[in-house]
Amino acid sequence: MAHQFSLAAETRRDAGKGASRRLRREGKIPGIMYGGGDAPAGIAFDANALHRGMAEEAFLSSILNVTLDGKSVQAVVRDYQPHPARRAVLHLDLQRVLANEELRMTIPLHFINEALSKGVKLGGGSVSHLMTEVEISCLPKDLPEYIEVDIEPMELNDMLHLRDLKLPEGVKIKKHGTLNPVVVSATAPKEEAEEAPADAAAPAPPRSAGMSLALISRPAASTVRRRHALTSCRTLPGQSKAASARAASSDSTLGATPSSIAATSR
Repeated sequence: MAHQFSLAAETRRDAGKGASRRLRREGKIPGIMYGGGDAPAGIAFDANALHRGMAEEAFLSSILNVTLDGKSVQAVVRDYQPHPARRAVLHLDLQRVLANEELRMTIPLHFINEALSKGVKLGGGSVSHLMTEVEISCLPKDLPEYIEVDIEPMELNDMLHLRDLKLPEGVKIKKHGTLNPVVVSATAPKEEAEEAPADAAAPAPPRSAGMSLALISRPAASTVRRRHALTSCRTLPGQSKAASARAASSDSTLGATPSSIAATSR
């Protein structure tokens, strides 16, 4: 155990939500200590000292030297209640430890040499961490802060299972039946998207010159309708039939095509 944590605590007499709120206003954090063959005891910690200790990862997986009313007690963190909005602790549970009794603890996994892995360095793959902590059992003297997982030997599509982990002496993994889950895997890179086919639909060709000329020589629909209306209308009052015929002939000439005008002149 590389880290040694010391924590001062005092016995609290009052219990309940109201008493816990008063402690927090005074800069203290309520808690409880149980186990070890003794009755549970309500305790309180200095908030600043506790937050400084919990800022380190090893605090949750180490044996704590708790000074309670002048007596030294060894304990581990069994549970804590975080603040819902701030980085603070509202309540802390400690369990007393005995030297000859095994502990069951959840320990973090530290993955090393990920960049040196054959599957990453040579194969261009990526490493997926499927587990970040593991439950173990051991005596207090053998309790590790974390378990190292060396990824350097892993090649593409390799998987490291829970039973493949190298454990420190005296440490056993808590098994759950016959399950042997994957801890970490080295996956191959994803294939690039296929290129678009060469025979993709080409853009429509532009209109030919002949088509444009045909559109130009064709009379507009509005002109044809106006010519038909003028030709079929009756003679206006006060207008002679000859004048009406000349007007209709003039309108017909305006809406005619160049070819029709030439034919008429002949």
